[in-house]
Amino acid sequence: MTANESGRDRQSAAAEPATVLPEAAAQLVEVERLQQALADAEERAKSHWEQYLRAVADLDNVRKRAQRDIEAANRYGLEKFASELLPVKDSLELAVQNAGRADADSLRQGQEATLQLLSRALEKLGVTLIDPLGEPFDPERHEAMMAKESGTAEPNSVLQVVQPGYELNGRLLRPARVIVSKEPARA
Repeated sequence: MTANESGRDRQSAAAEPATVLPEAAAQLVEVERLQQALADAEERAKSHWEQYLRAVADLDNVRKRAQRDIEAANRYGLEKFASELLPVKDSLELAVQNAGRADADSLRQGQEATLQLLSRALEKLGVTLIDPLGEPFDPERHEAMMAKESGTAEPNSVLQVVQPGYELNGRLLRPARVIVSKEPARA
């Protein structure tokens, strides 16, 4: 081959467009599609990471706020209770100061008034009295001190309340201590 012929071959090769084989074209299209899918996936991953970081920060803020609320409730939770009991304390102090010069009747009246103050304070705080006289015995709310025969009361009902019980907003604080009726022994 002469120099002229090889130069012509190069010129003709340069003048002709490069032909791409169909397999290579399909691979190029696939590579471009995969690169686009990768870019989309990276963008979604970045977005999800940012959402995750925001969610973690929000969760941490909620946890800190809840901790502050719990600390405040512990610190100031008894405030309402204490403010309701202060009038009762005042009444008892007044009774003690006047005990030397008061007669028995005025002392009794003062005690009754103090008891009413205490009952109202407990009621405002959600404490309710359990006085189950005549009701069927309920082991969830009553504590049986003894069983006593009775011809007039229903068997397994509260015959006598030894000590009343109390609930706080529906939750048992102390069960009522009771005497429960039972059927009389048959002769």
